[in-house]
Amino acid sequence: MKEITARDARNCFSLLLDAAQSAPVRVTKKGQVVGVMMSMQQYEQLRGAAWERLMATMDTLGKEASENGLTEAGLEALLVDES
Repeated sequence: MKEITARDARNCFSLLLDAAQSAPVRVTKKGQVVGVMMSMQQYEQLRGAAWERLMATMDTLGKEASENGLTEAGLEALLVDES
């Protein structure tokens, strides 16, 4: 992954935007990574992939809970229990 300092990013912002269209670019400040610049398309793909993983995980957990006897009523009772 390409890397640029915050100072260079500020001074060459247009070039940073251009570079981020093809691949994410790490931005560093005082030697520490403080951010990543990426294209909107890359961001949307990443966000979509995370959403798909979350939905798959929720489906798996729901099936496991059901297989282990957890019902909607049982879940509601657990959520209401304040102990």
